[in-house]
Amino acid sequence: MNTLKHIRAILLLPVMVTLIIPGVILHTTGTANIGRAGPPPLDFMLPLLGVLLIGFGLTLVVKTNVLFIKIGKGTLAPWDATQKLVVHGPYRYVRNPMISGVFCILLGEAAMLGSGPLFCWFLFFLALNLVYTPLFEERDLERRLGEEYRVYKKHVPRWIPHLRPWEKPSDKGNNLTYRS
Repeated sequence: MNTLKHIRAILLLPVMVTLIIPGVILHTTGTANIGRAGPPPLDFMLPLLGVLLIGFGLTLVVKTNVLFIKIGKGTLAPWDATQKLVVHGPYRYVRNPMISGVFCILLGEAAMLGSGPLFCWFLFFLALNLVYTPLFEERDLERRLGEEYRVYKKHVPRWIPHLRPWEKPSDKGNNLTYRS
């Protein structure tokens, strides 16, 4: 895989959404209120929660990008999508762990910085993905990956993870067996 394609996709998508746009929002609104989110203990709990959410979100984004490269043979970008369905790691629990990681980062930034405008950016981005994912992304995945994706979609939730991982179907002859 071309490393430059991966770097470009990461810079154009997650970096833009989690760093550039929030930076512009903070610069134009001046709404960073670290440690001033409320009376004690909220004054330190929200920034701490924010750091934890950002750490968890970054972990998900990095781990899922590595899986896209190694297993999916593609990038996170729609213009250079994966060639194979990725049903490993977090993808066994939830269909969209990468975007869930981005949600965590955005919510974490808003909490850590005590910024209402960043929270509004999180809500806008969340709403955008609640519409985009089922109407466009999942339709494209069904078209490209066919029955394999439809079965996966039936067994793995879009946003709220299962507690137990889904076992990818095994192909024995032409009879697919599914375990959930």
